[in-house]
Amino acid sequence: MKRKLAVVCIMMLSATTILSGCGGSSDDSSSGGKTKIRFATWDVAEDVDKQQELVDKFNEEHDDIEVTLEAYGSDFDTKISAGMGSGDTPDVMYMWNYPAYYDGLEPLDDYIAEEGDEYKSNFYNTLWDYNMMDGSTYGIPVGFTTHCLFYNKDIFDEAGVEYPTADWTWDDLQAAAKTISEKTDAKGFSFQMKPDPYDFEMYLWSNGTSYCDENGEMDGYINSEESQEVFQMFQDMEEEGYATATEGDGTDEFRAGSTAMYVYGSWSINTLNEDGVNYGVTTIPAFADAGQDSVSILSSSGLSMSKDSEHKDAAWEFIKYWTNEECNKARIGTELPVLNTVVESEGIMEQEEYAPFYTMLEQSSGHTPASFLMESWSEVSENLSLSFEQIFNPSSMQDVSEVLDSAVK
Repeated sequence: MKRKLAVVCIMMLSATTILSGCGGSSDDSSSGGKTKIRFATWDVAEDVDKQQELVDKFNEEHDDIEVTLEAYGSDFDTKISAGMGSGDTPDVMYMWNYPAYYDGLEPLDDYIAEEGDEYKSNFYNTLWDYNMMDGSTYGIPVGFTTHCLFYNKDIFDEAGVEYPTADWTWDDLQAAAKTISEKTDAKGFSFQMKPDPYDFEMYLWSNGTSYCDENGEMDGYINSEESQEVFQMFQDMEEEGYATATEGDGTDEFRAGSTAMYVYGSWSINTLNEDGVNYGVTTIPAFADAGQDSVSILSSSGLSMSKDSEHKDAAWEFIKYWTNEECNKARIGTELPVLNTVVESEGIMEQEEYAPFYTMLEQSSGHTPASFLMESWSEVSENLSLSFEQIFNPSSMQDVSEVLDSAVK
């Protein structure tokens, strides 16, 4: 899954003591033994093995809490929904789809406040926006990725084109893509023919608009002049032959050297490194006339507590353990650290393949995805996917304004 980042590594973490209070249940002990809590993850196979070792370590270090790991894998959403419907939700769970599940989650603001200002401020501020609903916090950030522009240095060298920089606009990208397409066997740029609507909204944000207003009204937003400009630009690049619309996310084409640039999250970094691709990463280009930096959507994961948990204090203690500094360090290479102290201590901003994702994170605060604003987002998202395909599918290339007006209706 794309917003789906919870890969956990093994780390020897220091023991902690159980925090009482903070709005949890008055009695967190199970008579005759440890307080038992359940922890649901969406990972599978070897990642679950690593998580189990970390859970075992927590259990060894705590005399009065025992955590049981439940690995749901691809059935995660189905099982969480079923658990909430039947009153059998795990005490702690990974979470990304807060609009769908927040009614079954415990607000964590009182717990966070009890830890003090320093605790909350150590997390990158933008991440809290993606772990909240209706002004309440329902998850502690675990991992994230923004999107950035990947480019193939070998293809740029072959075409004699300067590498992209953080100062690039989409005009610069288009000029480079044209030259590359003319001078090499690669396309200059690729994007998804049927992009995930959740992701694609970042381009509208970057051009000063969005899918909808704060009340979820789409008319005048997704079909605005600024929005049409975004869709028309991508369609024109494809129609003029220096960009290609891919069936997948573009990583396969980039790995194969058939495209010189594409925009994606940090998920592909390990694969590109293993393949030995000579690549670079920089921020997404800005729109020249927008008067602002580019903006990225966040794919963010958090750790949440069930509203029905009978052992909320123990659950909070485990959440703190799972999201603390040492565990953040352990996950470097599989997901981006969410703590300022870890980014600083590990020199993440000096690593050119990771730093641009944090620049995009800083540039992307203050934007709320339409999925958090529209009660009917599932239906809207499905309809938008069809609209995008009408615009970008090379066999159709339908009129942008007509398609977007139809999407509003």
